[in-house]
Amino acid sequence: MIVVKCQNHLNLVVVNNVPLFFNIRDGPYMPTLRLLHQYPDIMKKFQVDRGAIKFVLSGANIMCPGLTSPGGALDDEVEEETPVAIMAEGKQHALAIGYTKMSAKDIRTINKGIGVDNMHYLNDGLWKMERLE
Repeated sequence: MIVVKCQNHLNLVVVNNVPLFFNIRDGPYMPTLRLLHQYPDIMKKFQVDRGAIKFVLSGANIMCPGLTSPGGALDDEVEEETPVAIMAEGKQHALAIGYTKMSAKDIRTINKGIGVDNMHYLNDGLWKMERLE
C-alpha cells in the first residue's frame, strides 16, 4: 500500500498500482468510484433526480432541490461533513462521491443551495486513472 501525493492537495491510497481511496487536503479518505462499484454498500447513499445527472457528470456540486424532488432520495441518518455515494434516478451504480455541506434533515428543510460537494464523478481524471504505472 502506497500513499501518493498529487497536485491540488489530492492524496491517493494505491494498492498494486490501483487507486482505491482518495482524500483532498485533510478531509476524510473516500473510496474511488471503481471500488464503490465493486462494494456498493460501503457508503451511505443520496439519489439525485434525472435532471441533475448531466450536471453532476460535468463536476457540478449537488444542489438541495435535486435531492428533495420526486426523483431524489436522502438517507436521514447522514450528518453534515459526511462522505456519501451519489446515485442517479433509474441507474444502478453511483455516478459520484460527495461530501455533505449540511445534514440530510437540513437539506430537506432548507431546500436551497449546495447540499453536497462533488468530490469525484464518472469520467473525471481519477476515474480515467485505472492504474498508476
